[in-house]
Amino acid sequence: MKKSLLVATLLASAVAAQAQTTDTLKKIKDTGTVVMGVRGSSGALSDTLGEGKYVGYHVELCQRAIDDIGKQLGKKIEVKYQEVTSANRIPLVQNGTVDIECGSTTNNDARAKDVAFAHTAYVEEVRILTKVNNGIKGIADLNGKTVATTTGTTSVQLLRKHERATGVDFKEVFGKDHADSFQLLESGRADAFVMDGQIVAGLASKAKNPADFHMVGEVLSVEPIAIMVRKDDPAFLAAVNKTIDGLEKSGEIAKIYDKWFMQPIPPTNTKVSLPASEATKWAWAHPNNMTTEELAKAAKK
Repeated sequence: MKKSLLVATLLASAVAAQAQTTDTLKKIKDTGTVVMGVRGSSGALSDTLGEGKYVGYHVELCQRAIDDIGKQLGKKIEVKYQEVTSANRIPLVQNGTVDIECGSTTNNDARAKDVAFAHTAYVEEVRILTKVNNGIKGIADLNGKTVATTTGTTSVQLLRKHERATGVDFKEVFGKDHADSFQLLESGRADAFVMDGQIVAGLASKAKNPADFHMVGEVLSVEPIAIMVRKDDPAFLAAVNKTIDGLEKSGEIAKIYDKWFMQPIPPTNTKVSLPASEATKWAWAHPNNMTTEELAKAAKK
């Protein structure tokens, strides 16, 4: 009797688990559409052109994946853009509002419990952006200062955990998005802006006076930034990875990177001027979806 009850319980659990498994490919095939989560101020990774149009390195990689999936399904797929924020991007992926998030999301252990990440195509360095004339040269100079970051991001947490931040006391202010955080710095309401290097470099390049800003001090963290999808959907994740892996194997990924990070890009036709880091090149050569923590452990070996 107990054995029968155990078998019944296990079967019920299996059925429940199967019911919870998402099938994004079927949804895309049935509707002919995919909802792409994008950012409106994530620099070369994802930016808005206005009027519901978005461009960027991760946006292009996602578009290429969707094009490949369309060929696989035998139909053209319409992309519907959904702008997301640092605060709502994970919930919107979890609840199915967004099928694939193509912004600037760090793959870390905590987030990997809630969502799945595609193979890394960009490895970020978290940096400090400040004004040239304010005397800040590194973490120690932030003592008594006001530091801006974006709601829902991990950057200031990383700053506080940095070994050189011991005894450094600063005030935090939060922007609702990256553009808002940069405005806090540009307007003088913050003395520094801590965020992904390409984001701060991109925002500074579009400022009224780009020469007024520079990145200073230590690299706070090296983080894999990846395309995000729902958990428990291995077929869709595999389809996205197939596109990324193909671009990395052919070397075309380097050309796409150059297009977005080294050439003038919309909407302001300015250059981010950020060459691919050795960590990014390593990710291209070794397709993986390691989290920040796993990457740090691998680097120590």
